[in-house]
Amino acid sequence: MSSSNPSAPDSEDYEDQEMPLLEHLAELRSRLLRIVLAVLIIFFPLFYIANDLYAFISKPLRAALPEGSTMIATEVASPFLTPFKLAFVLAFFIAIPYVLHQIWSFVAPGLYRHEKRVAVPLLVSSVILFYAGMAFAYFAVFPLVFAFLIGVAPTDVAIMTDINAYLNFVLKMFFAFGFAFEIPVATLLLVWSGATSVEALRAKRAYVLVGCFVFAMLLTPPDVISQILLAIPMWLLYEVGILFARWVSPKEAD
Repeated sequence: MSSSNPSAPDSEDYEDQEMPLLEHLAELRSRLLRIVLAVLIIFFPLFYIANDLYAFISKPLRAALPEGSTMIATEVASPFLTPFKLAFVLAFFIAIPYVLHQIWSFVAPGLYRHEKRVAVPLLVSSVILFYAGMAFAYFAVFPLVFAFLIGVAPTDVAIMTDINAYLNFVLKMFFAFGFAFEIPVATLLLVWSGATSVEALRAKRAYVLVGCFVFAMLLTPPDVISQILLAIPMWLLYEVGILFARWVSPKEAD
């Protein structure tokens, strides 16, 4: 009898330790299902107008094409799959505020009050900056880049871009500019967490400027215009982050 009694508390302790983990996993599953459902709800109406959406996305390139040139589909399923992919990715982009809200609802109970006060403005500003980066790429970068690339093409070359290749290029540029515009948020987080200081960030301006051009070179097409149009805003946003970081107090050690 005495040998079996010690095992009972151990099993109860084990269950007490496992229940919070199981509850967290169940909540995480619920949040993920809500995110997937939200993306699907947005996707179906977008898929109905997917061809119109692709016409809007491809407008900067089509406006720069020579007269008589058109876009082409080199694969059998491209006329269907390309608008489908565009509608799905766009649905996720639109659902980003809800996605971040679900992530915030999952992690917020484990945060301190002062951490919540900092996190909420950063989440809102990160969404706005990501959308701003995409808009900057579409309205400012694409017209200049496509005009330059088509303008330097050999005279006897017929320019006919594949619709799927163009979409992949556009999505890559959207992600590149969207994440690049998050630099102020990253700067504020580094200062707030105590990983660095405003003085240290100022001292590294020259290295950051070089890093911006290297980053732009890796993510943009091999032309000077797109690299400059990504590198210069990144550096300016770094300066904006330093400016606002002056009013951010470093996180106190718990």
